[in-house]
Amino acid sequence: MVRGVVTLPHGTGKTVRVLVLCTPEKEAEAKAAGADYVGLDEFVDKIKGGWTDVDVIICTPNVMGKVGALGRILGPRGLMPNPKTGTVTMEVGKAVGEVKAGKIDFKVDKFGIIHTTVGKISFSADQIVENAKEVLNMILVETGCCQRFVCEERISLDHHEPRRAD
Repeated sequence: MVRGVVTLPHGTGKTVRVLVLCTPEKEAEAKAAGADYVGLDEFVDKIKGGWTDVDVIICTPNVMGKVGALGRILGPRGLMPNPKTGTVTMEVGKAVGEVKAGKIDFKVDKFGIIHTTVGKISFSADQIVENAKEVLNMILVETGCCQRFVCEERISLDHHEPRRAD
């Protein structure tokens, strides 16, 4: 299974909302790095109530006991923190900075297709090409040259109109 994390040179163009679940000692570091929401018990209770209005959740290893209980809620939405993707770490400031700078994760779906964002329509063609090359290079690194794997060199770019609020 191909799965990985890459930081795009020009970011994704999106404003990422980050929740950091940590102990009070790490709260100041997370806020200084630009986290939108910082706390622990109050957000655990909100998530149990169904609140998932964030794009990324970062936590420290010592709170994974409380976060693990939220797996049924966070897992299907792709929000569950994971050490492999760098969202379970003691260096929360560094992790928040990377996510805000354009760090994305990708994985193969059941049909062997990788869906990911490489930019917005407002990006220049060069910016989109550089972001796409970075993702492709990381996919080749993740698959390794020794594995049996067929890479069909085809990229499809989609343009989605923003939804109108009526």
